[in-house]
Amino acid sequence: MALAEAAADNNTAAERAAGSSFYTAMRILPRAQREAMFAIYAFCRQVDDIADSTGPRPFRREQLDRWRADIDALYAGRPVHRTQELVGPVQDFALRKEDFLAIIDGMEMDVVADIRAPDDATIDLYCDRVASAVGRLSVRVFGMNEQDGLALAHHLGRALQLTNILRDLDEDGAVGRLYLPAEALRRAGITDADPEKVLRNPALETACRTVVDRAGVHFSHADSIMARNPRRTVRAPRIMAEAYRVILDALTERGWSYPRRPIHIPRARLLWIVMRHAFI
Repeated sequence: MALAEAAADNNTAAERAAGSSFYTAMRILPRAQREAMFAIYAFCRQVDDIADSTGPRPFRREQLDRWRADIDALYAGRPVHRTQELVGPVQDFALRKEDFLAIIDGMEMDVVADIRAPDDATIDLYCDRVASAVGRLSVRVFGMNEQDGLALAHHLGRALQLTNILRDLDEDGAVGRLYLPAEALRRAGITDADPEKVLRNPALETACRTVVDRAGVHFSHADSIMARNPRRTVRAPRIMAEAYRVILDALTERGWSYPRRPIHIPRARLLWIVMRHAFI
């Protein structure tokens, strides 16, 4: 029964990811790597759902603490049903416990209080936990060498998360969150941290362009790292990088004036990116 429940959790995560750039990129991987990535995705989705739920904060923190205990038990050789699908990936790809715990810590940052205009150190820590830590697990599955793998996780994770922040401004603002760094807002002459006011401020474009530039620097570093590594180990991250660059470029072209139309990568464009990196 436990194995069946764990498999169901994993299948549900794959279904929820279907159609996304993540799902499309990971589908090209060999089976063992693909299943490992979907197991990691299932874990990330479940802890992210806790952070984004509307339950009382103490209850959500308790749920995250239970996940910490379950990860500890997994690495002690006593996996519970919801971590059963991680047993093989942890063993096969030497995934590190601290990276799973870092992801939980990142989710907890959203639970303790709604993040609003964080300083640069806080937003960098947040990006490291919710994105680069996922990257550190992923590059082990991809088979990258330690040094370049960690560097790619650092830069590509931050590039993707900063792009997410820009893409989801209005969605996050609707629930009281504002991830734009305080330094970028101050540079634009915005001193308020109230999401509704900031997102309607005419100077928002200046602040967003600062974050676009930061993401661009991280994308450039990631491109350099991937260029010097074997193609087979960087196919999936190349697809993710290019897909998110398309989103970032579309956001920049659209601009930041209110009201803003949502930006999504066209399915045909995503499939072309996959074909270029997987088959051509």
